[in-house]
Amino acid sequence: MSNAEQNPVAKSRALNFGLNFLRGGLIGIAEIIPGVSGGTIALITGVYTRIINSASDAVRGFLLLFGFSKTKLAESRTRFKAMSWALLVPLLIGMVTAIFVAAGVVEPLLEQYPTLTRALFAGLIAASLIVPIRLSGARWGLFDYALALLAALAAFALTSIPRAMDADPGFFVIVASAALAVCALVLPGISGSYLLLALGMYAPTLAAVNNRDFGYLGTFVLGAILGLAGFVSALQWLLEHKRKLTLVVMTGLMVGSLRALWPWQSENGELMPATNFQFEILAFVVGVLFVAAMIWFEKLALNKASKLS
Repeated sequence: MSNAEQNPVAKSRALNFGLNFLRGGLIGIAEIIPGVSGGTIALITGVYTRIINSASDAVRGFLLLFGFSKTKLAESRTRFKAMSWALLVPLLIGMVTAIFVAAGVVEPLLEQYPTLTRALFAGLIAASLIVPIRLSGARWGLFDYALALLAALAAFALTSIPRAMDADPGFFVIVASAALAVCALVLPGISGSYLLLALGMYAPTLAAVNNRDFGYLGTFVLGAILGLAGFVSALQWLLEHKRKLTLVVMTGLMVGSLRALWPWQSENGELMPATNFQFEILAFVVGVLFVAAMIWFEKLALNKASKLS
């Protein structure tokens, strides 16, 4: 292959690496923010299905290792090879980097400008609703709207749980909280951070990230792996065999999750009436425009990458 032919391929790979790093960064930032779902960001940026499929392959490949036979080991290698490594490696690097960087930035923003910050994120989620609706394909019927409404009510109820006092967690509490949070992470509309907040585990986990408490973080990762192993395969099956209904439910979950991002809330999460909301409306509009720009940029970058490949 000549240098002229290699250059476009190298450029395409570099562009894809940069895009996937950016996607991971956005997902990582979302996971720091209570009320914002990393799964929603993965949907917007067009990598949600590939992440779920790769996670399912990873879980099955790992479980096959315990078969202790040549056939099982061969199946395990096939599963690991099927994973989208070109997506996952830069995505995970970007996600981890963003979590460590954003943890020190988001906390003071939420403390100093809570209504503006929540209004901005509410705009992000509201604009993102177009993504699962488009992906669901066929026109919605009465049953679809009813199912979305039930999902929205469930998410509204979940985000209405009073926030617990910050816990002093032990090993099993950390593992169980992480397992629940990672299930929320892969569901668009359900925020793992908000779930941790309701359990009283958000502040200890954020402090562990900021303080580089690797003992706590290692325990948390263990819980996340266990939760992922028990949930992601079922979600992959639903996306393959019940795609429209799954995306309808995801849309409803995203609508209901907006309750967690109502700008005016008490310390324990009770909703309060709006006051002096001009700047909050502006922040909401900025969030909507950011998502619109992100969707447009994603489409433009994919078109450019396809031309280079």
